[in-house]
Amino acid sequence: MKKKIVLLPLDERPCNYDFPVDLFRHDDLNLVRPSKLGNKKEPANVDEIAEYLKEECKDADGLILSVDMLLYGGLIPSRLHYETIEKLKQTAETIKHIKDKNPGLTVFAFQVIMRCPAYSSDDEEPEYYDKCGETIHLTGEIVHKSRLGLCGENGMQGIMPDINQIYLNDYIGRREINRAMNLHILKYLKEGYIDFLVIPQDDSATYGYAAMDRDQICAEIEKRNLSDRILVYPGADEVALTLMTRMINKSEMKKPKVYVKYACEMAKNVIPLYEGSTLSGTVKYHILSAGCQLADCYETADIIMVLTAPAGTMKEAAAQPCNLPEYRTERNLAELIDFIKDRTAENRIVTIADNAYANGGDLEFIKMMDNNQLLMKVAGYAGWNTSANTIGTALAEGVDALYFGNSNNHRNFLVKRYIEDAGYCSVVRKNVTEKLSGLGMDYFDVKEKDGAVSKIVEQELRKFLKDYCSSIASKTWIDFVYMPWRRMFEIGLSAGIEEISND
Repeated sequence: MKKKIVLLPLDERPCNYDFPVDLFRHDDLNLVRPSKLGNKKEPANVDEIAEYLKEECKDADGLILSVDMLLYGGLIPSRLHYETIEKLKQTAETIKHIKDKNPGLTVFAFQVIMRCPAYSSDDEEPEYYDKCGETIHLTGEIVHKSRLGLCGENGMQGIMPDINQIYLNDYIGRREINRAMNLHILKYLKEGYIDFLVIPQDDSATYGYAAMDRDQICAEIEKRNLSDRILVYPGADEVALTLMTRMINKSEMKKPKVYVKYACEMAKNVIPLYEGSTLSGTVKYHILSAGCQLADCYETADIIMVLTAPAGTMKEAAAQPCNLPEYRTERNLAELIDFIKDRTAENRIVTIADNAYANGGDLEFIKMMDNNQLLMKVAGYAGWNTSANTIGTALAEGVDALYFGNSNNHRNFLVKRYIEDAGYCSVVRKNVTEKLSGLGMDYFDVKEKDGAVSKIVEQELRKFLKDYCSSIASKTWIDFVYMPWRRMFEIGLSAGIEEISND
């Protein structure tokens, strides 16, 4: 019998709205989602969302629930709203209503810890963040360190003249409300209305406002004895994929074993860009969150996940190639490719979390994969945004391959990851951005979702395939490219590959 899973995404971007459906589109799964959400800073109608959930969950087997979409109308609106705690708590009662009407419904939920970027930009934050975002971040870092005894009052005195108290009060006030709702939602898990909860740290750091919120939330989780049912770790946009993976593992009544192969052992202790925890610690959380378990050796594993991370400080993809020792001397990509060749020859499920760089794939690694005819022999590839986003996506691909094999949907999803993660994020985005001023546009405003920039991007992506993925370029198709939020950071993509042989 076909299982019905309801998905309430974090927002309307393809990574949240489309990825879970595109990857897990199979005959025995009916994955449904709202047809209408918000538009970046314009929130979805939370009343309509609540009614949608009440109706669709009546006969559903499972629910993947973004609490931020339910409460605020999306991820970006969660950073901009002026809702009261009372109103938000009332909206949250939707969760209880759903479970009361369908007690057999499995509810996996996630609720993001509000981020505090280290840079000044109002693209995804309040307007004043463009003027003082860096100062707000630094203020949080100093407050946190002073509470831990890592710095004195001198640090705060040094930035006091730069602080706009009105802006800071607005920011802190919203943080307090959001943190209160993070804590409030814990009761729904404690009382059985939520079966499993992830609290991801979006764009996190070791110190600052977000880290202080994390510590307070974790202390409350421990106090309520919920540490085995609520996971707090870096991530955000990949969590729906992770929870879909967990839902499928639950349905199959299995906990697949995952062996993690690092490009170098020193990478385990790296703290990836935009994250505040070591790579090895975060990987364990992702595996656990997905309903899998860590394997000690690849021989006994169901899935092999390869990580390309460097031995030291991670760089942005736009800065590659990087010739520093942490990328060159310590990382042995030749050995990594040899390992992948041997494991795929044994018909093992190998998935690649290409987290060598932030915000894009490793082009040298892609070329080596291409030269060795490995692009379509692996079960998964991801290399987008943060290391956590990449790991969660690659893990989901591995689990999908384990249960559903090398389907047309799976191959198309894999090819889109090469095109978008390595092609767009590492090559095309930078090239096209350099041309925008001549078109009267900039990085944050390309005027249209489907316009001149989309056409240029599509042409550049086709060139990337020929230059970096020549082994599959002739069989890869691109139908449509668009800019979901009318900016350069991400694209929407309709693409895939003809059926090919793995021989």
